[in-house]
Amino acid sequence: MDLRRLPGSVATFGHMTDLFQLFAVSAVVMGLSQTLTRERLFAPLREWLGGKETWCGYLASCPYCTSHYVAFVLVPLTGTYPITVVVGGWPGTVLSWFLSSILVTVIAAFFRVLFWFVDEAQGLVRRRQRSEEEEIATRQVVRKKVEQELSPEAPDEPRPPVPH
Repeated sequence: MDLRRLPGSVATFGHMTDLFQLFAVSAVVMGLSQTLTRERLFAPLREWLGGKETWCGYLASCPYCTSHYVAFVLVPLTGTYPITVVVGGWPGTVLSWFLSSILVTVIAAFFRVLFWFVDEAQGLVRRRQRSEEEEIATRQVVRKKVEQELSPEAPDEPRPPVPH
């Protein structure tokens, strides 16, 4: 049994593996809360809870709010307690769990901001590609329209010679 992972124990969180676990759990919290609050898969659940119009629905539609609940569950499941307190007993355990969950949530919020910038950059690329495709399609439509206007109406009439 690893005593460093028990809430309320006096230990440092300085090991590189512990730091990696803190960031990994924070990334999982960010990903799960983003999925729960933004993806179509969970849209029926959000609507059933009232969407953004009700208090409960808003809490299920807000990634930051949902990340708290996800962190409150994942911190004890993963044993990620980066914050230890000097208070002993069950109050120390609860306080360590609560503060560690809040820290994981804050790190997840920073990850969400980074994710937003990456996603927004990809969105800009997609919009630029879509704009270029629309421009090409517009050019093709205009070209066809001009060709139709220039082509003779009656195919029996001879075409005038084209100067060289």
